[in-house]
Amino acid sequence: MKKQVCIVCRKPLNSGIIINGKRICKCCEERLVNSDINTDFYEYYKDCIKKNIVQFMLRGEEVTCQNYHL
Repeated sequence: MKKQVCIVCRKPLNSGIIINGKRICKCCEERLVNSDINTDFYEYYKDCIKKNIVQFMLRGEEVTCQNYHL
């Protein structure tokens, strides 16, 4: 089985969040939530999410989150 890694820092995961099957470690999640939007860190995280998560949504794959359809 392939070891799961964070899409931001690429370190092995023990905990964190899963978005559309992609994982973000607890440390990166906390840094993202607490980052000011005018920082390089925030832009880096945003780019990682775009590259790893959003591209699949834009290809027309249906993604559901509770009562929402993206």
